[in-house]
Amino acid sequence: MPFIADLQKYKSLSIVGMDKNTGKTVCLNYVLGRLKDLGVKTAVTSIGIDGERIDQVFGSHKPEIVLYEGMQFITSEKHYNTRQLLSKVTAVDSERTALGRLITAEVLCSGKVLLSGAGTTEKLRRQIEHFKATGLDITIIDGALSRLSLASPSVTDAMILCTGAAVSPNLRQLIQKTRFTFELINLPEIADKELQTKLSAHSSGLWTVDNEGEVHNLEIPSVFLLEKSTQDIFRYGHTLYVSGAASDKLLKYLSTKKNIAEQTLIVRDFTKLFVTPEVYAAYTKKGGRIKVLQQSKLVAVCLNPTSPHGYTINSAEACLRLSEALGVPTWDVCKIKQ
Repeated sequence: MPFIADLQKYKSLSIVGMDKNTGKTVCLNYVLGRLKDLGVKTAVTSIGIDGERIDQVFGSHKPEIVLYEGMQFITSEKHYNTRQLLSKVTAVDSERTALGRLITAEVLCSGKVLLSGAGTTEKLRRQIEHFKATGLDITIIDGALSRLSLASPSVTDAMILCTGAAVSPNLRQLIQKTRFTFELINLPEIADKELQTKLSAHSSGLWTVDNEGEVHNLEIPSVFLLEKSTQDIFRYGHTLYVSGAASDKLLKYLSTKKNIAEQTLIVRDFTKLFVTPEVYAAYTKKGGRIKVLQQSKLVAVCLNPTSPHGYTINSAEACLRLSEALGVPTWDVCKIKQ
């Protein structure tokens, strides 16, 4: 059972897609089925809504999430009432969402359910901690479209990345796009643990680090105000920490500096980077370096060879070429022999 042993090392796991219809639910069902066979105590929830029967964009039929006896899950009142399984409620959240309160329940008889969970990563963190405290082995978060934030190591311990024909019907472009995301996920973590602790304490603003490892506040609250600054941002040192999001605009700005080859840009984790491959490549080609406070643990890359537009790429060839390009195995879970 490929990669299942690896994910059992972690207490929480996110399954995220590079685009809609990249096979997240199929991957989730594969993982849940294998964990059930191994007797792993599992909880499942979502950020956003997952498991709908009909794709809201393309109108096509989608696989539904299957849960097994003994598993726990969190979903909204609205979707709990439409479940196709037997379960008992173990907790009801006091806060209300647009779909009602969040219900925590235990599956008594296997079946299908639509997941609509927490709307924020902070809420997810609390839910994961709750499941840890109750003795469950792993909590799996099924991600909604473009919600890579749940793959942050500050939320889940590890992640599975789903890609496929929906990203691009052209295999070469699919590989390029997936490899770029893979590269961001695997950006190196800073080695200095003391510095890591110092920078982690700052949740806003821009900071630089001098040669002695001391951290200096640049008194610039946002990267959007960088260009208005009249002072040299590298006056204390050549390491810049951005506590929030880093975009193309920031990399372009840093690329104009004469000392770019001496620069190190640090972000909290890869989910804080909102950069295009072209700008990222131009920055690093000039000598710019990017590191993270926390590196995400990628346990698997999974492929959906079918696009909702009707075209299909060759699964075996795509998995082979992606594996060669990434240096890690890529799996079509529908092709794995049980």
